[in-house]
Amino acid sequence: MLGCVLHGAGELRVEELPCPRPGPGAALVAVRYGGVCGSDLHYWRHGGVGDFRLREPMVLGHEVVGTVVSYGPEATGPAPGTAVAVHPATPCGHCPECADGRANVCRDTRYLGSAARFPHVQGGFAARLVVPAGQLRVLPDGLGLRRAALAEPLAVALHAVRRAGEVAGRHVLVTGAGPIGCLVVAAAKAAGAARVTVTDLVPEALGYAAVAGADTLVRADDPDDPGWPAEVDTAVEASGAAAGLDTCVRLVRRSGVVVQLGMLPAGRTPFAGNLVVSREIEVRGAFRFDAEFDTALDLLAARGEFDGLISAVVPVRAAESAFALAADRERSCKVLLEF
Repeated sequence: MLGCVLHGAGELRVEELPCPRPGPGAALVAVRYGGVCGSDLHYWRHGGVGDFRLREPMVLGHEVVGTVVSYGPEATGPAPGTAVAVHPATPCGHCPECADGRANVCRDTRYLGSAARFPHVQGGFAARLVVPAGQLRVLPDGLGLRRAALAEPLAVALHAVRRAGEVAGRHVLVTGAGPIGCLVVAAAKAAGAARVTVTDLVPEALGYAAVAGADTLVRADDPDDPGWPAEVDTAVEASGAAAGLDTCVRLVRRSGVVVQLGMLPAGRTPFAGNLVVSREIEVRGAFRFDAEFDTALDLLAARGEFDGLISAVVPVRAAESAFALAADRERSCKVLLEF
């Protein structure tokens, strides 16, 4: 079977891999689509993402959907042939965070295509994938596999909006109009936000934010853009840039909430910290998701406009060109690999 293996920064290879067999409690899935995520691009470009560094060859990918093939011993689930999305996280279930209902920050989790632990957790960019059977989610009626490939990043966005608290009737700022930022727009709108303003440096990216439902689009490099708000109630930083965090802190109202969602570069990040004190601003982190994955599938089933965020579907044999396209923000939003 074919799989996308990263051997180092810039060394992405499509290789023949042995077909896995499901062990006890596991399921074998025939992967149909895999979404190229920003973290996949960071691994490809830089050999790591944030503080997680590649130390051995790793199959990338964690946004995967497909059909059930078979099960290992003592495993049950949807019948073979059923279309499913794969929840990419396997939390330990025993640590203090899991016990507190915060499985998304489990200290011993396994996450598809992640170098956070060693040996690394191999990812889902392969024609066949073995995962614990409990991580399979049957697609809701009316949801096809192509759109369902957005479930993982949409779950990330839903979790970020949940971390922000009440947004219904409020003005939300989103810095960064990449795939995650655009999905934060959709998530905020679904939660009842009255207005969503999005900033970015790339006009084409802002166009995708409009597809997702943004009310106001602002060029982040134009201080005279008339769309800049005087203040907002809530801000979600989705660019992964220090300038984005600084913008959020400066524009959120007194006692407002800033959610840091984008993964910032390793090391220290400067921002207007004194404003956090003098305006009593709350800065909250948002990392991955848990039950929001199921909510994401229901939302995708209900709203066809998400299709407009999928820029291209590329055969796995052309994986490197798919990554190059996904990295070109003037030409793409979400790019899918097809297996």
